[in-house]
Amino acid sequence: MAAAVLLLEAAAMDDSIDPAETDKVEGLLIRHFDLDPAGARAVMETAAKRRAESTQLLRFTRRIKDGMDAAERERLIEWLWDVIYADGKEHDMEANLMRRIAGLIYVDDAISGQARKRVRRRLGLEA
Repeated sequence: MAAAVLLLEAAAMDDSIDPAETDKVEGLLIRHFDLDPAGARAVMETAAKRRAESTQLLRFTRRIKDGMDAAERERLIEWLWDVIYADGKEHDMEANLMRRIAGLIYVDDAISGQARKRVRRRLGLEA
């Protein structure tokens, strides 16, 4: 649930949730958390409510930090970059969010940067 909240936060950071971002979050939940489409949508609905009820990310990032090993946290960072680039662009607020989340879940900036580059390359956004 904490990962879903963070994924939705990344999707919403540019002040709008694009359908491509919603589809990306749903796909990530299906692939990486062994959910069917209905289960993924249910998780997303609950995560959206929890995100709306919370004024800070700390409770969600703490769960991630405590519940995932380093490799899982690094994968989560890559998933977050996937969501950010689902609409084809990165906004300053999204980059700021990624720096905050990476720090709170103890993922080094260099590792986050490498994940960002992998996503950009995979999506054909590298210049």
